[in-house]
Amino acid sequence: MLKNLYFILLFLLVSCSSQTTLTESDLKNGDLIFVEAREENLSGAINRVTQKSEIAKFDHLGLIEISPNGIYVLHASPELGSAKEPLKDFYEKNLETQQEMVIYRLKKEYQSAIPKAIEQAKQMLDKPYNFTYILNEESYYCSDFVERAFREAGIFEHIPMNFKNQQGEIDSFWISFYEKLQLDVPQGQPGTNPNQLAGSEKLIRLGKFTR
Repeated sequence: MLKNLYFILLFLLVSCSSQTTLTESDLKNGDLIFVEAREENLSGAINRVTQKSEIAKFDHLGLIEISPNGIYVLHASPELGSAKEPLKDFYEKNLETQQEMVIYRLKKEYQSAIPKAIEQAKQMLDKPYNFTYILNEESYYCSDFVERAFREAGIFEHIPMNFKNQQGEIDSFWISFYEKLQLDVPQGQPGTNPNQLAGSEKLIRLGKFTR
């Protein structure tokens, strides 16, 4: 009975926190902003093979920097490569594609890693996007960029990459994707993904973001 009550309370807590709405005034330096996945194209393909939770289905993320000049998102995207983008532009771009954004924050015991992570992220700017998702030192993809920013503190970790869908087969999108690159699907190679980072026990989900 007590066990059932615990799970009911936990479910209500998660549900309430996921419905909280945050604005710019609620943000803190080092927060992570996740972009919810769409159903189609690359966004849907990423989510299909990485989603682990109904409340965490993301295809992109970035690191929030709050400076005297404004609020920025440090991230790696197909359009910009690794870039420092004004939060306003980041928000409006994703709003146009009807993708909601969710804020996560490092737990108190890991907050000390933030200043160094932001400095590290700035050193990785102006690199091209890594369209192969195979780790290298000359280009980055979104979760790779964030993992590297926090790497010295050991906040996140590499896991074997998965390109298999819920039926246990390599997703057809990824077969076609890598055929065009003339590469084998890097199933099992080390990497990261947005849903993996969102599921870290070192993070707290704060709620959806709006300006």
